[in-house]
Amino acid sequence: MLELPVISVDNDNNSKKSKRKPDWLRVKLPIGEKYKHVRKLVDEYDLHTICQSGNCPNMGECWGAGTATFMILGNVCTRSCSFCAVKTGRPPEYDEDEPRRVAEAIRLMEVKHAVITSVNRDELKDRGAEIWYQTVVAVKEESPTTTIETLIPDVKSNWDALYRMVEGGQEVVSHNIETVESLYRRVRPQAKYARSLEQIKLTKEDGRRTKTGLMVGLGETQDEVIKTMKDLVDNGCDVLTIGQYLQPTKMHIEVAEFIHPDTFAMYKSEGLKMGFDFVESGPLVRSSYHAERHLEGFVE
Repeated sequence: MLELPVISVDNDNNSKKSKRKPDWLRVKLPIGEKYKHVRKLVDEYDLHTICQSGNCPNMGECWGAGTATFMILGNVCTRSCSFCAVKTGRPPEYDEDEPRRVAEAIRLMEVKHAVITSVNRDELKDRGAEIWYQTVVAVKEESPTTTIETLIPDVKSNWDALYRMVEGGQEVVSHNIETVESLYRRVRPQAKYARSLEQIKLTKEDGRRTKTGLMVGLGETQDEVIKTMKDLVDNGCDVLTIGQYLQPTKMHIEVAEFIHPDTFAMYKSEGLKMGFDFVESGPLVRSSYHAERHLEGFVE
């Protein structure tokens, strides 16, 4: 297989030059009236967004366009993934009024396509499935024309919880594979590669449009990325996003390499050949980036 270029990161060298991001990773600062309006509604309704909690580089662009990815079930996760900026610990009791507030905010923002995600709530018997279901139903009731993507966590093989999470009427169900199998113990120590594939497979067999996200630049090989893509297609994944991993803080796993845009283009080409309906692949791509495009040809 052709090895396309990368920019290695010298993590043993503390010089600023070795750490500097390439030009293609520059992002716009959050500005504009639409951004301010979204920020005001998020604060007013006491909502959490993965845009903020995950330090997403596209927050300015997405919020400036009037879209946001809402994070339900609080902002404290029971997992400790080494790539994620969301707080880890023992979550407080969840807010039963949250579905209503999320739905009302989406209506006021006039969102055409809403993305909803959550922290992992492993301490809950149903993994938070009932709040998931109620949130989707509430959004559909408040904004009947709004399409919805739900980015759901690993349910640890609680398939009853999975089916409850996905039966509210959302158009897309996403679950992120995140990285290649060989890096799971380091990147997602409380998750299992095969279990995430099975969750995607069961979601597809339940008649849902399926989606996942993959990070690169963590030390994986290009062959490992291609194998992961094949595994996803074989397990019924319809839509794939691939983006550059960026270290959110010094406490998180370091970037191994900055992947060149040509390599992202190759991954997209290979993915479409494999049979994905849609592949979004680029340095700044995140799982909810341009999510409305992932319904093209699926929802009229």
